[in-house]
Amino acid sequence: MVATAQGSTLRPTATVLVASAAAFLANLDLFIVNIAFPEIRSAFGHADLAAMSWILNGYTVVFAACLNPAGRLGDRYGHRRIFLCGLVVFTVASAACGLSGTFAILVGARVVQAVGAAMLMPSSLALLLAAVPASRRAIAVSTWSAVGAMAAALGPPVGGLLVELSWRWIFFVNVPLGLLALAAGPWVLAKTKTTGVGVPDLFGALSLMLGVGALVWALIELPTAGWMATKVVSAAVFALCAMATAVWRSLRHPSPALDLAAIRVVPMWSSCLALLIFSAAFAAMLLGSVMFLTTVWGETPAVAGLCLSPGPIVVVIVSLTVAGRLIGKVGIGAVAAVGAILYVGGIVVWLCRVGASPDYIADFLPGQLLTGAGVGLVIPSLSAVTGLALPSHRWGAGSALTNTARQLGTVLGTAVLTMIYQPGIDLTTVRRGWVFVVAAAGTAALIAAALAVRWRPDPE
Repeated sequence: MVATAQGSTLRPTATVLVASAAAFLANLDLFIVNIAFPEIRSAFGHADLAAMSWILNGYTVVFAACLNPAGRLGDRYGHRRIFLCGLVVFTVASAACGLSGTFAILVGARVVQAVGAAMLMPSSLALLLAAVPASRRAIAVSTWSAVGAMAAALGPPVGGLLVELSWRWIFFVNVPLGLLALAAGPWVLAKTKTTGVGVPDLFGALSLMLGVGALVWALIELPTAGWMATKVVSAAVFALCAMATAVWRSLRHPSPALDLAAIRVVPMWSSCLALLIFSAAFAAMLLGSVMFLTTVWGETPAVAGLCLSPGPIVVVIVSLTVAGRLIGKVGIGAVAAVGAILYVGGIVVWLCRVGASPDYIADFLPGQLLTGAGVGLVIPSLSAVTGLALPSHRWGAGSALTNTARQLGTVLGTAVLTMIYQPGIDLTTVRRGWVFVVAAAGTAALIAAALAVRWRPDPE
């Protein structure tokens, strides 16, 4: 069984730290490039927003498609081995991103980086679950999830400071962190027993990746080409066929690209659906905030990054001091529903107060504090479902499924916002983006509330 560690001594705290460091690296690179868009565009000939979005989407699409096969590889060959290999791939690819001489090389290096990140995420959670006693798993997973959410939210603030040196430093920063985790990993992480699962369905993973990529491309091209354009219709049809192929193979393959058996468990499919939709809202909010501050309010990347820093601080505080305890008292669904409602409230504050004239303290900050609190409740609570709803030998695949939902949501949220912003970025289009965020987060709140009614796990 994958999650039963060998050896008599485990180091839960150290394992949580190393696993959380991996989550930090993988999630940081989801959004750190947002703040550097203007500098990267200048460096590579002023590419348009649609082309620039592939620096983010290329990473996220491949990340999402590779998560479940990577989780299966961890179940088969051992999660420590896959985790350490993922760290090597991610660190080397990060250096390659920073050294990129052309736009195509940068996107290609981001794709390789995503493969390494996909190897890290499910194995990091499986290693954490193996090391922590059942009574402490909710808090441990909350910590792991909080670090991941904090890293995603910290992307713009950290990126804003690094861009002052060079946009290349948003990738170089991963190298020392990756090397440090590589040095500690072999000593800290316990080996896990392997299962007899077969080689993952790589063709199914490729089908999923191509399908999601084609769907994103169609959404990005839609505003300029129109619904009936041949290229948009062709891409949509191809996306449908490719994703249907991935599902069809997952129903038949012994080690599928999508763990459809796990998703049949009510808490899993409910939490994955809520997580996917909320992640779309989260991604759209982060990218939209960067574009609003740097375009409508005209702030520099460094100032915009500092303006976004209170959100991650609130995420950390709420995740580490509130989320885990609330999950134990009122349940995962209720905590996630409350968090999504707080998130909606923050965006509504922006819709009601934020205008073209900058007034950060009075208009922007209150909404940011509410959205940060919402993220701090939603992400840890929904991420904790895997350890409570599935048996231990399926934690790797279940973790991959949860993270796939997050990344697919991130892809769709970024694509929809890019589509909304295609006519041009001004206060009107920014408000339209916020309306989309409200709709997505509100839907996630409803799904989480339904989960709260239908399921209340026993942490023991």
